Amino acid sequence: MTNVLIIGATGTLGSAARQTLLKETDAQLTLLARHANRLQATPGRERVVAGSVTDSATLDDAIAGQDFVFAALSGDLPTYAQAIVDAMKRQGVKRLAFISSMGIYGELPARLGGDGTVAPVLRPYRQAADSVEESGLDYTVIRPGWFTGGPVNYELTVKGKPFGGHDALVASIADLVKRLVVEPGFGVKESLGINTPGS
Repeated sequence: MTNVLIIGATGTLGSAARQTLLKETDAQLTLLARHANRLQATPGRERVVAGSVTDSATLDDAIAGQDFVFAALSGDLPTYAQAIVDAMKRQGVKRLAFISSMGIYGELPARLGGDGTVAPVLRPYRQAADSVEESGLDYTVIRPGWFTGGPVNYELTVKGKPFGGHDALVASIADLVKRLVVEPGFGVKESLGINTPGS
């Protein structure tokens, strides 16, 4: 049985990944959120931890014993990414999936408004991704397009290749996280763009 920590469990992507993992795997989930009172743990499957990723004691407690860490956060991403990397190293946990954004490598094609540069608004996302990529952990950086609703339907692009499309279905991102959890070796040490085909 796989132990999975979801950091940012009350957010859009954290919530979606949680539901997918509960329905489609037998993983044991730990849910870390600042507003943990919004969460009701599923008996026998989930543990809720209240707190912030900037609180090292709370983060260490949440990460200890995990097989897989999924971080879906907003805010000060460079600080959060480094805090997670440091805590994982302290606890000897290797597998991390971290949500960043499309466009952090200047990989958007012209049809998506790209010009080969990284927009200033994306620099914190890039800085966070760099910390993850340089961590020595078994990471996967996930670079979604704009979140949309609908059933699972996606394509992946790797770092160094043009990004595929403007949108990314929330359900698709959750499905990708599930694949990363249940398929050992898939996506390890890769930065994966995810988008809806044709968007």
